[in-house]
Formats: sequence, C-alpha cells, structure tokens
Amino acid sequence: MRLGVFTVPYGNLPLAEALDTLEAMGVEAVELGTGNYPGAAHCDPDALLEDAGARRALRSAVESRGMIVSALSQHGNPLHPDPAVAGAAHETWRKTVRLAAQLEVPVVNAFSGCPGSSEGSTRPNWVTCWWPPEFAEVLEWQWTEKVVPYWQAEGAFAQAEGVQVAFEMHPGFVVYNPETLLRLRAAAGEMIGANFDPSHLVWQGIDPIEAIKAIAAASAMFHFHAKDTYLDRGNVARNGVLDTKPYSRFADRSWSFRTVGYGQPEKVWRDIMSALRTTGYDYVVSIEHEDGLLGIDEGMTRAIEFLNGIMFKDRQMEEMWWVDG
Repeated sequence: MRLGVFTVPYGNLPLAEALDTLEAMGVEAVELGTGNYPGAAHCDPDALLEDAGARRALRSAVESRGMIVSALSQHGNPLHPDPAVAGAAHETWRKTVRLAAQLEVPVVNAFSGCPGSSEGSTRPNWVTCWWPPEFAEVLEWQWTEKVVPYWQAEGAFAQAEGVQVAFEMHPGFVVYNPETLLRLRAAAGEMIGANFDPSHLVWQGIDPIEAIKAIAAASAMFHFHAKDTYLDRGNVARNGVLDTKPYSRFADRSWSFRTVGYGQPEKVWRDIMSALRTTGYDYVVSIEHEDGLLGIDEGMTRAIEFLNGIMFKDRQMEEMWWVDG
C-alpha cells in the first residue's frame, strides 16, 4: 500500500509547491479535487481536457517527485432536486471521468447523491426511518425513479471510459453504509465500489473491520480515506449519535472528525490496516485532513507519522494476528 494525501487543504498553494511540501513529508500519492464540494485548485477539468500539454505537465509534476495520482475527486449531488444544482454536479462528474481516462487515473471518487421526496421537491430528503409509511414510500421512489436509473447510465459511461466509481459512504446521501453501497453496485454494475472512509462509519456504530470484509468480499474496495472520528461518550449518552450542530462546536457535539490516531485507538487503526491487507487491498491510503483542532501541516505530519508506524512495520505479525483471530 502507498501513503497518500487528498490535497484540498493545500489548495491555496500552487500545485508544484503543494507537491514539494508533501514530498518532503514522505507522501507517495496524491488525490486531486476536480470541482463540486472539494473544488478544483490543483486539477481543473476545463483547463486540462482541452490541453494535452497541460495534462503532460501535471503528470510530470507528480511523477517526477516519485508520486502517483491515486484518484480524482468531485464529490457532489447529481441527484439534487434543483435542476441547476444537479446539472452542475453532473457536468463536473462527466468532465472528471473523461479527464481521469486521459490522465490514466483509475478511480473517480464521488458521493451517490440524494434526491428529494417527489418530483416537486426543492431540497434533498435523506430518509433514515422506515415508519411512518410515507418514509418507506419516499425511499422506494428515490431508488426506483432516481438513484438506480442515473447510476446505471453513469456507471456505463464510466466503464466505457475505463474508470472505476468509488463512492464515499456518507450520511445525507443514499449510499451511507456497506448495505446501501452494495445495493447500488448490484443494480448499476461492478464499476461501482467504495472510497472507504471509516470516519463516516464509526459514528453510525459500524465496525470498520466488518465493513471492510463485506465490501472486499464483493471485490468493491477501490480507494481508502484515512480520517478519524472522536466520539464524545457523554454527549452520545445524552443525545445519541445523530448530530446537526456545527462542526466547530467540539465540546457540544456527539462526534467530531479528527486526524487519524486522535479519534479511535491505535489498535483499531492497526486492525483496519490488517483487514485491508488480508482482504487484498494494495492501493493507496489517502489522508483526508478535516481536523478543526490541528493545523494543516501539524495534522498532516502527525497523520503521516502515525500511519507509517502501522502500515510498514510488523507486517508479518499483523497478518499472522489476522489469520489467528
């Protein structure tokens, strides 16, 4: 496996300077944003699709530093009930897939999106409860009329371009856990898989090890985000894990995103790395920094040190532990 970084936190720097910073930290791969929620500071599809020289320059900038581009990321909501929002997300998605094919990047990271509750909706509606009965009706309508038709067509488009679609399982969208990911994969095809981010699973009460095994069993593990989540046990005990307070209210929230090693114990992360290895994942572990308590350089440095300590040491012992149980 290679250690990588999602470069969005360094979006204020030119690409070359960001790459120099990461190279000095020992990073071996970069994940580049191409628009929608991550923005496109280092990889603008509009500029690159029409300019072969610019594409060669980008690849050279990365490869000359001993790195690879692990994925292009364009997380948006192409199922949004507002046609303008959905259309913009869809356009960025399509451009990103075409650009990934031209750059020979095998994976495009995405969100599944979330529709409204009917054709007349103006905002997405994430259904989290089967009852009252209209909730179940909304959910069935979303999948049958919006989710499956869209991703069947777009999965075929990505497959034709030779690109895998890696969904980040993210609450608020229809794909938010292994079950919903594999439901969409079964409906849309084997080009659909996971950009596995434990941080969104842990606060839902999902065991990342069991989730990795389920997704790997379906050969659907395409990319991996290294991001952690801290659970405030007192706030969870009082209010549960569903939390709509701003991320900046750390003391009041039930959970908060943290740099790896600052949320779950090191043993959990060692088990995650072992599960990835023993289920056959041999690609990139890409650090996504969203820790509001640590600065960018500090958070990146600590994450890299932490992961290097568990990705490349005691590999034989970790694999023996996994086999022995």
